[in-house]
Amino acid sequence: MAGPTVDVVLPCLNEFGALPWVLARMPHGYRAIVADNGSTDGSAHVAAELDATVIRESRRGFGAAAHAGLLATTADFVAFCDCDGSLDPSGLPALLAPVMAGTADLVLGSRQRQRGSWTFHARSANHVLAWWLHGRTGEAITDLGPMRAARRSDLLTLQLEDRRSGYPLEMILKASLRGWRIIELAVVYAPRTGKSKVSGTALGTVRAVRDMSAQLRAAAPVAAAGPVRSLPGSEAQP
Repeated sequence: MAGPTVDVVLPCLNEFGALPWVLARMPHGYRAIVADNGSTDGSAHVAAELDATVIRESRRGFGAAAHAGLLATTADFVAFCDCDGSLDPSGLPALLAPVMAGTADLVLGSRQRQRGSWTFHARSANHVLAWWLHGRTGEAITDLGPMRAARRSDLLTLQLEDRRSGYPLEMILKASLRGWRIIELAVVYAPRTGKSKVSGTALGTVRAVRDMSAQLRAAAPVAAAGPVRSLPGSEAQP
């Protein structure tokens, strides 16, 4: 049998209530890889019962789960999506289209919020980080959100290292420094199911900003030297 067209990485921590809806919205030919990050509510069992591929990552952190999911992919194309019901996987083909057509290397979903979907402190922090990112790279990025798409082989060359909340920003920074064509497409952002573990509280937002700010500081010396097509040690991971 032919493998999946696209592997969709779904970092997961206690998303029992949202998983049935999310997995039911997965497009045909797209394989859901649920990277369980220590759920205690039976999320992994639910995902397996609904025919998702489930992997377990014991090290806590969004980046830890996301990267474990990436390393488990086998399809040529990879997408990332939250599995809390705030983002609709049925919109992933539109996000993948420019990558598959060869007109973009990384496509980001720019969240268009619905009422009650995004706390003020999380939204404000996102805008500030996007502004800092633009200052470092010149990329016209408005959102550092979790829905994104790229070729698997390209993603592996980035050698992403952050295992906490800085993972999404590290991906954009390293892609930009390598001269990738990065674009944004609008995606609907609805209220999530259950309570957020990252940006739903002020403390969670502070931690996310801290992790992402560290990525920006680390990238500053390289960005000052100008964009590069390849950085030392950019060989693909196994």
